[in-house]
Amino acid sequence: MVTMMMHQHQNHGNPPANSAAIGSIRSPHNHTQNHRLPSPLPLPLPLEAPCRIRLLDILPYDGAPMASYLRAVDALSTSLMRHNAAVIELSSDDAALLRCALESARLYFRTRKGGRGVYTYRAGRPLEDVDSSPPCMADIFRCMGRAARAVLSAIARNLRLRSDVFNHLLDDCPLPANEASSSILVATFSQISSQQGKVATVGGKLASSCEVEKGLLMLISSDAPGLQVCDPNGRWYQADVSLAPGELLLLSGKALSHATAGLRPAASYRAMSDNATIPVNGGRTSLAFKLMPQGNAILDCNPIVAAGHVIPQSYVPISVSQFMDDLSAEEDVLCNHTDYVPADNLNREPSLRSVLSDPLSGAFLEDAMLVSCGHSFGGLMLTKVIETVSGASA
Repeated sequence: MVTMMMHQHQNHGNPPANSAAIGSIRSPHNHTQNHRLPSPLPLPLPLEAPCRIRLLDILPYDGAPMASYLRAVDALSTSLMRHNAAVIELSSDDAALLRCALESARLYFRTRKGGRGVYTYRAGRPLEDVDSSPPCMADIFRCMGRAARAVLSAIARNLRLRSDVFNHLLDDCPLPANEASSSILVATFSQISSQQGKVATVGGKLASSCEVEKGLLMLISSDAPGLQVCDPNGRWYQADVSLAPGELLLLSGKALSHATAGLRPAASYRAMSDNATIPVNGGRTSLAFKLMPQGNAILDCNPIVAAGHVIPQSYVPISVSQFMDDLSAEEDVLCNHTDYVPADNLNREPSLRSVLSDPLSGAFLEDAMLVSCGHSFGGLMLTKVIETVSGASA
C-alpha cells in the first residue's frame, strides 16, 4: 500500500499517454475546468442535459478509426436519441472567435438596429456589404460550417453509412466563383422589456413559438441561455442552460429526417418567453448556422435501405426545392401553436427500429433477430423496452 501511494505521488500531474482520447462525453458543468483530466468513464449527466462532444474527436481523417472517434460518434448518436440535441465543444481558437463574434453582434445590434433585430449572412452573395453587417460573419460561417459538416459525417457513420454519403446534398467547398451558399448564418439580438420582463418579438414571430429547422442541421451559439427543446417523449427542457459562449448547441432538421427515413428526427425548439437568467435590458445575442441542402439536390433514402435499415414506404425521393415548398404551410402552423409538437418528433411504437433498439442508448438489442418468416424479438428485452417507453410516456 505504501509503495502504491508513493508511486501515485511520483506520477501526480503526469497525464496518461491516451488522455486526449478519453472522455468524449463531458459533464455539462465542466466547460470552465478543461485543464483537469477527464474521467475514463463518462460522468453521470442529468436527465435533461445533452451530451457534450469535442469537435476534434469527430473530424474526418485518413486511416483506421481511433477509439476516441468511435466513442464520440456513439455519444453524438446517444444524445440525439435521448435529447434531440447535443453540445459541440470547439477548439480554444474557434471558441475565442465565437465569443468575439457574439460580442461584436451584440454591439452591432445595440448601436445600429435600435436594440433588436435579425441579420442573415449568406456566403458568396454578391451584394454582401461588409460595412453594414456584424463583424466576423465570414469567419464564423467557415468555422460553424466546418463543424456542421463534421457532425453530418459522424451521423452518417453511426447509421452504418459512408461518412460522405450526404455530401452530394451540400454546396461545394470552397464555393465556386459567383455562387451563393445554400447554408446561412443568422445573427439575432432579442431585447428584454423592463416593463414585461419578457423577450420581445423578433422577425414578426413570438419568442415562445415552436419551430422546427427545415434544413439538415442547425448549430446555435448564444451569450445567455434561453432555448427549449422537445425531447423524443414530448417533454420540453432548457437545452442551453450549460452552454458556454464558445460552444454550439446541435439540432437536427427536417431535411436530415427525410434523408435518414426518420432515423434522425427533426428537433422542435422554442425561445423561452420569460427567462430570469437574462439581465433586464441586457438582451440575448445568438448565432445560428443552418446547414442547408442545395435546391436542385434529391433527398433519397436508398443509402439507408442499402445499409440494412427498414424504412416506411412514405419516404420517397423528392427534390429539395419541392420538399421545402411542402414545409411552408407546416411552418406557419408551428409558429402559431406553442404547444404543438410534430409527429416525427415523438417516439412511435410501431417503428421497427424503436422496437429493435434500446430506448436510451439507441443500440440494437442483443436478442433481437430478423428471420425469413418475419420478425422475432427476445421476450425479456422487448418487455423491458415496452415498460421503459410506457413509463416515460406516463
